[in-house]
Amino acid sequence: MQIAIDLPNDFVAFQAMPQIQQEVRTSYAVWLYQRARVTLVKAAELAGMDLYDFMSVCKDNQIPVIDISREELQAELSGFTPQ
Repeated sequence: MQIAIDLPNDFVAFQAMPQIQQEVRTSYAVWLYQRARVTLVKAAELAGMDLYDFMSVCKDNQIPVIDISREELQAELSGFTPQ
């Protein structure tokens, strides 16, 4: 599916169309993920990125990608024994 939006000419004059398209896709994917409307994997797919690159974008935007409390993590790690 394609969606068309109108952008001011002065905005698009400073950027190439592929860069604008990528930024819009990434922003929308982050927005959807942040609101728990898609999974991390689906958001990365929508953004056209691999999972680790999308996780990096989330980190840059201070969006957690691990949904676990400190206490839950500590409980999980206390039962972990390295092999």
